[in-house]
Amino acid sequence: MKRRELLAGALGASLAKYARAAKPSEGQELIGQTAPALQLRHWLHSTPIDMGDLRGKVVLLRWWTEGCPFCEATAPALRKLQAEYGSRGLIVLGIYHPKPPGDWSMATLEEAVKEKEFTFPVALDGDWSALKRWWLQRDRAFTSVSFIVDRSGVIRYVHPGGEFHEGNQGGMPTHEACRRDYRAIDAEIAALLNRT
Repeated sequence: MKRRELLAGALGASLAKYARAAKPSEGQELIGQTAPALQLRHWLHSTPIDMGDLRGKVVLLRWWTEGCPFCEATAPALRKLQAEYGSRGLIVLGIYHPKPPGDWSMATLEEAVKEKEFTFPVALDGDWSALKRWWLQRDRAFTSVSFIVDRSGVIRYVHPGGEFHEGNQGGMPTHEACRRDYRAIDAEIAALLNRT
């Protein structure tokens, strides 16, 4: 076997391990809880925002980082959800968490946001303090987690990481679950926006 084939096989096996690692039920214990504070100081496309500022809005939060194939694959879905539901009251927030924690600069963040074509507010979680409050209270398979928070500030949906999107591009070996998760997120957002 050629070196390239060996590397591709190793990468595929590694990604398959991650695909199996995140159970759809992971994070379900957080549903129904009040969303924790963000307490993040560095933002692009916005002044600092915290969850209390967003009462009355439906919020989709996505932790992401550069170099992550799952984050790359999910970026178009975030842009699409913002475009489709932003005028109806959806707020999409991107929360950038560098790997490793503490290794960040605003220039790096600005470049990553530009590359992903994010126009919604993006915060820097440089030391993962918000990620720890929201998600890493225990060992988790992914750090690229997403939450949907209702108008009252209550967590209503948790996507435990990896990717969600409509197409067939991304870091997972198959995409049926990605498409299913995208449809579930879309439906949850629509339902929450329809509630008065």
